[in-house]
Amino acid sequence: MQQANTKERIILGIDPGTAVMGYGLVKETGPKIELIALGVVKMEKLDDHMLKLQRIFEKTVALIDNYKPDCLAIEAPFYGKNIQVMLKLGRAQGVAMAAALTRNIDITEYAPRKIKQSITGNGNATKEQVAAMLQTLLKFSETPDFLDATDGLAVAVCHSFQRISTGSSKTGSKKSYSGWDTFVKDNAKRIMK
Repeated sequence: MQQANTKERIILGIDPGTAVMGYGLVKETGPKIELIALGVVKMEKLDDHMLKLQRIFEKTVALIDNYKPDCLAIEAPFYGKNIQVMLKLGRAQGVAMAAALTRNIDITEYAPRKIKQSITGNGNATKEQVAAMLQTLLKFSETPDFLDATDGLAVAVCHSFQRISTGSSKTGSKKSYSGWDTFVKDNAKRIMK
């Protein structure tokens, strides 16, 4: 049973992409998090980049209007050798952010390495390792068709972990963990049973 003073927060996480955009939503109730939804927005059949950006904008607005998240956590484009790919990913991210801004949603950006580190304890984890850890943490067995869905979910969970580990105040001290086992032991109340 939920206590009256326990705050709830819904977090929308997005992994932007121009072929597939992954998203995940979690509900945070005090120190606990639970899965609301995850999925992908496919755009590979659209050959015009501007139409892809329009689809990203419209789908992000629809997710916000449907689930009423309190904030958006989004993965930052990673540095790559192909500047055109970087430009397209930056545009995709910007359009998703603009959609959130039209609904006055707070936005936080996370580097891919930070997300992987937060979820698995390893900043170099594979997409499969991240997905497996999320399945364990959030108690779901379905394997999404696209790992982009769990990538989007990972951004949301990472954002939740940042607030929980630093406390609700901006000046809270940040905990450092030497591995996943230590984190789980220190945060047993956060794991859903």
